[in-house]
Amino acid sequence: MITLIIEDEKPAARLLQRKLEKLDVKVETMLHSVEESIEWFKNNQHPDLIFLDIQLSDGLSFEIFEKIDIKSAIIFTTAYDEYALKAFKLNSIDYLLKPIDEDDLETAVSKFKSRLPKAATVSSNLQLDFEQIRQMLSNPFEKTYKKRFTVKIGQHLKVITTEEIECFFSENKGTYIHTCDNRDYLIDSTLEILEQELDKKDFFRVSRKFIVPLKAIKEIQVYTNSRLKVILPTYKDDEVVVSREKVQDFKSWLG
Repeated sequence: MITLIIEDEKPAARLLQRKLEKLDVKVETMLHSVEESIEWFKNNQHPDLIFLDIQLSDGLSFEIFEKIDIKSAIIFTTAYDEYALKAFKLNSIDYLLKPIDEDDLETAVSKFKSRLPKAATVSSNLQLDFEQIRQMLSNPFEKTYKKRFTVKIGQHLKVITTEEIECFFSENKGTYIHTCDNRDYLIDSTLEILEQELDKKDFFRVSRKFIVPLKAIKEIQVYTNSRLKVILPTYKDDEVVVSREKVQDFKSWLG
């Protein structure tokens, strides 16, 4: 079985790849844009299965199908809400809502594998109305983002809202919330998952280690090697540095 991932965020693609490997599904290729995908499909054998993100860096992934006659089975990986997902049900498409649950992933893969003996008819059964899906994705229901987190403190649970958060950071394979009152809380998540759950207008992943909210930025300083340093009100354990490859996107995010 040849498997392809088309995913906007490279860390998210790698995370999905690791989850698939646990299910003995080998990912042959990972692509990250409409343009890159169109070029790849023109020059390569189409895979048996595609895991497809909807929103790519240079447009909707449906634009790929306007240029290329895809013969593969597709499982969508999407951060869109359940209202938009009605479109996929109408077109008999499998989908996984981000952040991807491993049990749901296993179910989707098993569903595909059960159809393998009928591989010759897969493409004829996937007569997808992409225009209908595009219209559904333009529905008035807006995507909802995570607004609060529940953390465990001893035998108690504490709810932390995004308004209280000064940054998210990773350390020693753990992910933490640092709050405006200068406290750290371990959470059961990763920065890759948080990138999908948080509103990108308000939060930016400045490096592999940090996600910061716009409202918490106290000062921005020029740093070495064309990088930028973010000063936060209370977090002092480490320097919050915008990695060089993210500087331009960070400046655009700041407006």
